[in-house]
Amino acid sequence: MIEIGKVALLFSVILSFYTIVVSYLGYRQRLGYFLESSRRAMISSFALLTIAITLLSYALVTKNYEIKYVAENVSNNLPAFYAFSALWAGQSGSLLLWAWLLNLFIVIVIFQNRDRHLVLMPYVIATLAGILLFFMVLLAFFSNPFERLGFTVMEGQGLNPLLQNPGMMFHPPTLYLGYVGFSVPFAFAIAALLTRKLDSEWIVSTRRWTIFSWLLLTIGIVLGAKWAYVELGWGGYWGWDPVENASFMPWLTGTAFLHSIMIQERKGMLKIWNVSLIIITFLLTILGTFITRSGIIASVHSFGASKLGYVFIVFLVTSAAFSLYLILTRKDELRSENKLDSFLSRESSFLFNNWILVGAAFAIFWGTLFPVISEAVRGVKITVGPPFFNTITIPIGILLILITGICPLISWRKATLNNFIRNFLYPGAVFVLLLIGLLLAGIRNLYALMSFSLIGFVLTSIVMEFYRGVKARRRYDPNVLVALKNLVWKFRRRYGGYIVHVGVMLAFVGITGSSAFSTEKDQILKKGEIMTIKNYQLKFLGVDQFRTANAEVLSASFEVYQDGKRLGILNPSKHYHPLQDQTMTEVAIRSTWKEDLYLILGGVQSDGSVFLKVHINPLVSWIWWGTYILIVGALIAMWPGRRPVASSAGARKAVQPDKAAFDLVENES
Repeated sequence: MIEIGKVALLFSVILSFYTIVVSYLGYRQRLGYFLESSRRAMISSFALLTIAITLLSYALVTKNYEIKYVAENVSNNLPAFYAFSALWAGQSGSLLLWAWLLNLFIVIVIFQNRDRHLVLMPYVIATLAGILLFFMVLLAFFSNPFERLGFTVMEGQGLNPLLQNPGMMFHPPTLYLGYVGFSVPFAFAIAALLTRKLDSEWIVSTRRWTIFSWLLLTIGIVLGAKWAYVELGWGGYWGWDPVENASFMPWLTGTAFLHSIMIQERKGMLKIWNVSLIIITFLLTILGTFITRSGIIASVHSFGASKLGYVFIVFLVTSAAFSLYLILTRKDELRSENKLDSFLSRESSFLFNNWILVGAAFAIFWGTLFPVISEAVRGVKITVGPPFFNTITIPIGILLILITGICPLISWRKATLNNFIRNFLYPGAVFVLLLIGLLLAGIRNLYALMSFSLIGFVLTSIVMEFYRGVKARRRYDPNVLVALKNLVWKFRRRYGGYIVHVGVMLAFVGITGSSAFSTEKDQILKKGEIMTIKNYQLKFLGVDQFRTANAEVLSASFEVYQDGKRLGILNPSKHYHPLQDQTMTEVAIRSTWKEDLYLILGGVQSDGSVFLKVHINPLVSWIWWGTYILIVGALIAMWPGRRPVASSAGARKAVQPDKAAFDLVENES
């Protein structure tokens, strides 16, 4: 098993390098069979990586301690569910998953484009193979998951207790899907730069890949926030941890890219923005991997110090330098075909949106890496904490909400002042009424006032867009629901985007409420005593002790009342894992649409009393429900339409093009 895995990785390195060479030669020499050979090489590499990842998964589940990675991440009593998730719990296993996903995407891209993009595809495949080669070199020579342990053990070290949570079964793979997915539009952008085909072809070809990657990255981030909320036991879901920031930065630039490409498709503008944004997004995904794998920045999410840091830096610098060179040498072809007609136009709002998102990404980038920079320059590591990030991102978030509401209300090219005022009438009225209502309700937090009022403004503008569309559609479909369904399905990208914005606004409701109005209290309680916080009463019933397969558990029981009405019993607990000599806090949460009652067991005293910390976090569930709506909108937006079916003869000609076919396509372009 071990030797087969090592050989599979080594041959995948060879095939990746071979693909780069023959793709380039095949295009330059107009040799169609070279290009076909490169495609087959990537398919063969995927087969080899599938064998490797299957063998490692089997070794983890069967507890094969001959393999060092298995011995470091599983134990005899670890359930198979968690033993399988150990595939991405350690460094080499997660890199193998990354490489396997990337190779899978390469194969999908090959089959998707077997009869399209004759000029772009050789460079697309070569670029993707180059990224794969980097990861394969890491796996084969720096962090091999099939390295032998070297001595016999009867028990492994076990999985990190923090990762023994169902959320960890889904959070890392989903995040990786988002990270790896952005490699595809990046490869098309590099191919467009290399071939100087800088029209909208590469953007149209990768639009769904971009939405897919953005969606999976979003889900991964939210799953990580939910895991932090239920597992880390500190009362929050986002602490501006470096690894959290590393996933958020490409999300910001990816969001900017998704909005910006609409301007290029419609107006032939922002070309340099678009290639720059997708390159930055890809580089940030690699940076995020670097931060997690190198151990250069301390984080609860990262793997510890390793020898991979310098290799990642070389790859990052090389990729950034090569991309910058391509942009500078193609700046003439990247000039916009049109100019902004008016400051008051949808194009301008998209450009402002880009500036805000990129500015936020840069601020987070600076705050995340500042401790490393300060240590390198001054020899002292200066920590940048949540206050810095909150000070910067809260005003930026308010601006983003405002832009989200303004954009649907103004026209392309140039909006007249009368049209602008008319479209703003109802959303503006809702904003004012909400602001007054919140002030009368006693809310004085400036950011909360602005956030809630602007969210109402945005949701009203989106409802108006649906109302206008349904009203126009009822000429053909008198039934309102049928008109709504047909409207959304016919203009999936537009109205799917609006549904995404609804989900984002609901998530902002949760973020605002939980950030501005959370309450906390701690108290030592003896059996039978009652703790009161706001309108909740918590009666301490006692402590139970028991063992599970992997831990010794101390569980405290609290009877919960709200305004005198019994709600049930909550059981926060402490789990001691003897194999890792770690104690974990397991929180107890009672969640409603209005607020979460969040209990943390701080400790148990010798006399049986307990130290209890309680948080009341308003509106947190709105974040999770907003994400569900966002997912629905994104799926609608990326749902494919009908595609013309090429003739079998034409398809065969595209698969193995000859020199004349290359020349014909290049002349036409």
